[in-house]
Amino acid sequence: MSVVAVLVHLERPEAHRTARDLVEWLTGSGHAVRLPRKDAGLLGRPDLGVADAELAVGADLAVSIGGDGTMLRTVDLLAGEPVPIVGVNVGHLGYLTEVESYEARSAVAAALDGTADIEDRMMLTARLVRPDGTVEGPWLALNEVVLEKAGQGHTVRLGVSFDGHLFTSYAADALIVSTPTGSTAYALSARAAIVAPGHRCLQVTPVAPHMLFDRPLVVGPGTEIRIEALGERDVMVVVDGRTTARVTQSDEVVVTEAPVATRLVTFGRRRFHDILKAKFGLKDR
Repeated sequence: MSVVAVLVHLERPEAHRTARDLVEWLTGSGHAVRLPRKDAGLLGRPDLGVADAELAVGADLAVSIGGDGTMLRTVDLLAGEPVPIVGVNVGHLGYLTEVESYEARSAVAAALDGTADIEDRMMLTARLVRPDGTVEGPWLALNEVVLEKAGQGHTVRLGVSFDGHLFTSYAADALIVSTPTGSTAYALSARAAIVAPGHRCLQVTPVAPHMLFDRPLVVGPGTEIRIEALGERDVMVVVDGRTTARVTQSDEVVVTEAPVATRLVTFGRRRFHDILKAKFGLKDR
């Protein structure tokens, strides 16, 4: 018997249908199924609902049914536990989801019997350090850590240091620190480089910079990036789309490669280059 955590897109009926079918099949096969309580209520299975903190404990597999947003929610709730994730795509083609809804049973069966592959994706860890030494975090991110202006209008000023050495100060709407996986998320809209997800590096990308140096910058995975709020305007720290903290003058956000990775179940069918071609409508010549 295996313990399987199942998470579902909260607003897509097709995801709910796929999840109900998968849960029925798993329980009928003798496996233990866990659902976040909100998901359990939506699927009419409150008996399988657990607190978020209990979801990953002792789990053998997680199944995310939805899109990339549901995958990020799954990663967040797993809280760094090394639980492999099967991504089931419902709706638009995603970068993170591996199989379609009609393949959910066979994909989960392959993951449970060990015939599927596992791909580790690097993650980020971020913490907020106040001038008085108070520390908030750490927070884990699969895609990115963003420092962005808290209000409309003016830009924010952010000083960036690499491994304790000041690089420069940015005047911009936001600053993104992304993983290779995150290079196709928010960073993509800011014209960052697209990086193959198996690579290991950190990419720093300003959003709408008001300065001559406006290039994305790629640094090694072992680099410690410190970002200091230089002006009086408040800055928000957003981790994989979740607002985590408000930064004020002289606060620092420290971003490094995380000591854990996200483990994605793969089946050797969806090459990253093919996903890019489909997303961007690129044609063979």
